[in-house]
Amino acid sequence: MSAALLFGGLILLLMLGVPIAISLGFSSLAFIAFATEDPAIIVAQKLFDTMEHTTLLAIPFFVLSSHFLTTGGVSERLVEFAKALVGWMDGGLAMAAIVSCMFFAAISGSSPATVVAIGSIMIPGMVKAGYDKGFAVGTVATAGSLGILIPPSIPMIVYADAVEESVGKMFIAGILPGLMMGGFLLTVTWLYAKKRGMPREPWHGFKHLLHAFGRAFWGLLLIFIVVGGIYGGVFTPTEAAAVAAVYSAFIALFVHRDMGFKAIPKVMLASAKMTTMLMFIIACAMIFAHALTEQRIPQELAQSVIDQQLEPWSFLLMVNVILWFAGDFMEPSAILLILAPLFHPIALSLGIDPIHLGIIMTTNMEVGMITPPVGLNLYVAAGLSGMSLADVTKAALPWMLVLIVALLVITYIPWLSLFLVGVMF
Repeated sequence: MSAALLFGGLILLLMLGVPIAISLGFSSLAFIAFATEDPAIIVAQKLFDTMEHTTLLAIPFFVLSSHFLTTGGVSERLVEFAKALVGWMDGGLAMAAIVSCMFFAAISGSSPATVVAIGSIMIPGMVKAGYDKGFAVGTVATAGSLGILIPPSIPMIVYADAVEESVGKMFIAGILPGLMMGGFLLTVTWLYAKKRGMPREPWHGFKHLLHAFGRAFWGLLLIFIVVGGIYGGVFTPTEAAAVAAVYSAFIALFVHRDMGFKAIPKVMLASAKMTTMLMFIIACAMIFAHALTEQRIPQELAQSVIDQQLEPWSFLLMVNVILWFAGDFMEPSAILLILAPLFHPIALSLGIDPIHLGIIMTTNMEVGMITPPVGLNLYVAAGLSGMSLADVTKAALPWMLVLIVALLVITYIPWLSLFLVGVMF
């Protein structure tokens, strides 16, 4: 009954069009006030407790880093290198868009930032080269979602904090699934382009490739600094985020010099707005999670699943269905903070590795980024292209099916998520 009241209030507010953060906070506050004996002050305590989570400090730094990279011309150099690398193949610009998104995802940690940075360059370029506009928009919107799965990833940080798992393990576990999903998108794009006879870029030789690599070197180096620093024991994931922010500012201001000092206030303001939005959602979700925990809803749900004697495969299928439905209406951080504490104890009782569960949940968030009506990448791509949300959704639908196939592979082949973790840790 407690769970029905809490979730019923949340769903009702969402259906009325109330923003997700307000829905989480208000439903939790009403539940605590009228259905429990907890003092109302617990709400204020939980709001401030959120700011004390060291793990969550990585979020504002990665957000700041992605804004410096977007403003500082790194994305243009990554696109140039991707074109030199795969542009000569059938559908070369589409392939380059996917590779560029993979590169940028690995240095920004943000899916919408990846769509903005790469889409603003590649969508007009692909249309000018003769590609169908819907195809171009669908490709970038979908490939941009790799920013959630390829580390560093903000949703991975949120999941790790919610269930008290290692952020470092989550990052390393996302490498192979992220590369595999990018490989799926590249393969399908190449086959489709070859069948339709899509244009390709001319091959300019290895000298041009090396030149493009040199121009993109400083941006690509950030991948090795962040990932290598974490797994080399040089710094923690939170410290790595701070290093990424400082390094991104340095290359934007002093190496590439595509950004002047006058642009710093604008970058800081944009980063502060996005960070505030994310942290407010997380804080309200923390209150919601507190209400769940105090009523022992995760434990009761875990026991009911155990009593039904579900097999691990059927539980994971259920997880995917629930997350797919939730992703239609909610923001990834909120979903992870609400559902991860519910699924985590059940997964442990069924012998499912919590890191593997985290990668499954993160991959579902990736699919949710291009699923209407709340798929943020769809809105970003619509804004960049001038297309309607319905047209962008239609353009992204074939790619969504590719992501779902990849999700099922990741779900039922845990080796993809756990192999590198076993090697590194």
